[in-house]
Amino acid sequence: MESLFSGIYQDRNVLITGHTGFKGSWLAFWLGNMGAKVCGYSLATDTDPNHYSLLTLGTHSIIADIRNFQELTKCFQVFQPEIVFHLAAQALVRRSYRNPFETFETNVMGTVNVLEACRIADSVRAVVIVTSDKCYQNNEWEWGYRESDPMGGHDPYSASKGCAELVTAAYRDSFFSKNTEAKNQPLIATVRAGNVIGGGDWAEDRLIPDIARAASRKETVKIRNPKATRPWQHVLEPLSGYLMLGQRLLEGSRAFANAWNFGPSDNDTLSVRKVLERIQIHWKGLDFIFEPNEVQLHEAGLLKLDSSRARQRLGWRPVWDCAQALEQTAKWYQAFYDQGLVSTGDDLAAYIEAARARELLWSK
Repeated sequence: MESLFSGIYQDRNVLITGHTGFKGSWLAFWLGNMGAKVCGYSLATDTDPNHYSLLTLGTHSIIADIRNFQELTKCFQVFQPEIVFHLAAQALVRRSYRNPFETFETNVMGTVNVLEACRIADSVRAVVIVTSDKCYQNNEWEWGYRESDPMGGHDPYSASKGCAELVTAAYRDSFFSKNTEAKNQPLIATVRAGNVIGGGDWAEDRLIPDIARAASRKETVKIRNPKATRPWQHVLEPLSGYLMLGQRLLEGSRAFANAWNFGPSDNDTLSVRKVLERIQIHWKGLDFIFEPNEVQLHEAGLLKLDSSRARQRLGWRPVWDCAQALEQTAKWYQAFYDQGLVSTGDDLAAYIEAARARELLWSK
């Protein structure tokens, strides 16, 4: 795998914040397989089982809070990262209602801490800040949001991600622009992805983990919002985009230091009901009922991304459609619960093989 992304990550010092989380653990696994020297900075795992722990990676892991600036800068000083992927966050909408202070402090000030640490560290050349498709002011439009659309957010989580985007743009213009006199000027980009699925996610209040837990116990899944429509994609899809973008930043291409959407095609925007019906094809015995909560918290009914910029300027393309992503995800959980297997390596190999069959730029 060392040749992927033109081999740019081999022997490269890569720092991942939030490496113990769902997306972070997949990213750490992929980078490690490409020969990168990975250091992770994150809180301890908070689910059992946990994908990161199951992978038993050789990653140098620092268990600390992204809100602790002193510990974070110490990590930068010791590890000397060349590129930073910032994924550490409070990532759950419903939890943000229960604890808005934690959400804003982690997602906004945590991002400030990372950017400030990057400003101080001479080693950093590239930074990819991961936010969310929910950073946009969502008007429930039928068309996808573009990177130039305004930030917003009805709930604390969404608003915090919009704030993280604004903070990053301010740092880029104030401290990391060719028009400033700052000594260290790493190239910084933000990335926004739709709903990601895949094996190894056990977070609370999330559709696929809820399905997997219930199906493994032969219980009926309780669904609160069957009409909610989302752009579903396998976790490897946005990660391939993040890695492509990181490559361009490391190569010094300032034109890529901007905001980027990574979402599936319109055909892969499905309602929660349709997702359940498709998973039933691969996971026999899965049963569900619709049971709305008595207290109705606001959640977006429709949200799409326009990924034209990534497709046209970066050359990024999805590999698996939604049907394939759902099949891979269902099979991952079935293998885990039925046989105790962790199929992450097999999924990554299959994904890369499919990308090569499509002759995608990063896979050569």
